Amino acid sequence: MTTDRPVTEPSAAAATAAIVADIAIVGGGLAGSLAASVLARAGHRVALVDKRAVHPDEFRVEKLGGQQLEMFRRLGFLHALENVACRYDRVLNIREGKVVDVSVGQAYGFSYAGLVAMARSQLPDPSNLIVDEVTAISPSNDVQHIELASGRRLEARLVVLATGMAGALGYKLGIKRRVLAERHSVSFGFSIARRDGTPFDFEALTCYGERTADGIDYLSLFPVPSGMRANLFMFRDPTDPIMRELRREPEATVLRLLPGLRPYLGDFHVTDKVQNWVMDLTVVEGHLQPGIVLIGDAFQTNCPAAGTGVARLLVDVDRLCTEHAPRWLASAGMGTKKISQFYSDPDKLAADQRSLKMARFRQALTSRNDIEWDVRRRLHFLRRSLTHRVDQMHPGWLGRVRGALRA
Repeated sequence: MTTDRPVTEPSAAAATAAIVADIAIVGGGLAGSLAASVLARAGHRVALVDKRAVHPDEFRVEKLGGQQLEMFRRLGFLHALENVACRYDRVLNIREGKVVDVSVGQAYGFSYAGLVAMARSQLPDPSNLIVDEVTAISPSNDVQHIELASGRRLEARLVVLATGMAGALGYKLGIKRRVLAERHSVSFGFSIARRDGTPFDFEALTCYGERTADGIDYLSLFPVPSGMRANLFMFRDPTDPIMRELRREPEATVLRLLPGLRPYLGDFHVTDKVQNWVMDLTVVEGHLQPGIVLIGDAFQTNCPAAGTGVARLLVDVDRLCTEHAPRWLASAGMGTKKISQFYSDPDKLAADQRSLKMARFRQALTSRNDIEWDVRRRLHFLRRSLTHRVDQMHPGWLGRVRGALRA
């Protein structure tokens, strides 16, 4: 159901009238803001509800590349992304101070707050965003009733929960999280610069961990509009003293854990606060309910080191907003038979499963020290190094081989 009327409107003239929309999206982070923009631009009446008019600058996803950019292009956000991000095309990959290979391909670095602001800027009408907090949802097979902290009410045929890892609303609805791997990974984010103000000698760099005992997957360095950003991904007990050392003395601690970095960084310093996330791998249960659908981290969390979180989020947005929701709105009702179609979507299922598989693979490749994984680790980096050397001697051969395999 689409309309040329305002995106949100009173259902009656009374002062206590509810705001009416086709779709109410709860949570204005990346998933919710992208979904709201896709749906609103398609002509649906959308209400995006978030308690903050401007999203805070928190440590979340800060770079995109590969297939993620293709999905951004397909959803119509790539041009806007280019205006808030730094593009880079070459990543120098090292381990133990030696070059493993060089990744070539379009990628972008940005701040998470900037990315969310970009997504919200694509809303066709500022009134799409309602700055408020949802306190309760009453689902049904037809219309969903939403109560806001301000006392206002919202009615919508479909509610999209894009609340990330915040579980209060889901808990009220009987939706629970099942923990697959508690404290699965730890991620750190900070910015760096050389003390003399000169630029680094690389466009972007990835340094892989050198010892399984350290639990370091990799440190990724890439440009953002404000300078050079660092993302460090670890599989290690979050209560380990090394975590405190990384926050208090990040420069010395990073070089102690990754000594091969020293010649590439020179005399550098951390220029802002060191932020960190501890991530559990979780999935929800009890989520199949009439009139409500969960996307992004609200449905399943991801391992940041695996780099699959944004791809999975984009699959959710794409499949829900371009395929399922428009079809659901074209007919009466919003029962569980419709909602289940999204959760059983083959593309969504594949993205969810790949995300969990990659999370376990990255942890094992980083931390397992048995013979099997020691051999797999050595072969993994040896294969990459040999491929890189051959490509240097015969430039372009790898691209031709990959093209032939795709044909």
